[in-house]
Amino acid sequence: MKSVTRIGAVVALVLLPGVALAHPGHGDAGFAHGFAHPLSGLDHLLAMVAVGLYAALLGGRALWLVPASFVAMMAVGGALGIAGVALPYTEVAIALSVIVLGLAVALRISLPTLVAMALVGAFALFHGHAHGVEMPQAASAYTFAAGFVAATALLHAAGIALGLAAAKLADRGGWRAAQLAGGAMALAGVALLTSAV
Repeated sequence: MKSVTRIGAVVALVLLPGVALAHPGHGDAGFAHGFAHPLSGLDHLLAMVAVGLYAALLGGRALWLVPASFVAMMAVGGALGIAGVALPYTEVAIALSVIVLGLAVALRISLPTLVAMALVGAFALFHGHAHGVEMPQAASAYTFAAGFVAATALLHAAGIALGLAAAKLADRGGWRAAQLAGGAMALAGVALLTSAV
């Protein structure tokens, strides 16, 4: 139990400086706005934590390859959004990502690593696009992108930490708690989907 508390404390300490920077007047506005964007929307927050949880569930190389795939494709989507390239059904795809990733955790679906990478990468394209199109005009594209990439990586790390804690507490129902969280994420995704259509 102490290790779970320590992991939570480390995640909180890592996230706090970025949240403080998200307020206007602190640091580079481009980075701050980019960093705040994934943290300010429930859809992004749930999907990104779910990616980390799912990576922890799969284990092995998937622990880092699945989140890395998400971050890489999110950067591509962000570049498309910043460039003004249209991507249809972005909000629907983002809501679906919360449902699908939540269900993958809830049902403990074990996909091959490459398939999991492709799945999260496809969803990441839409998340990145949403970040890109919502970039403030005055912000630098590079610092804005660095901000949303950093926040995404931290949310993935939080999900991984929760997943690893669940695995350590498996004999005490740790994975059941993670599965319940996945189910709650999927239900939240359904609510997001109904508001997106």
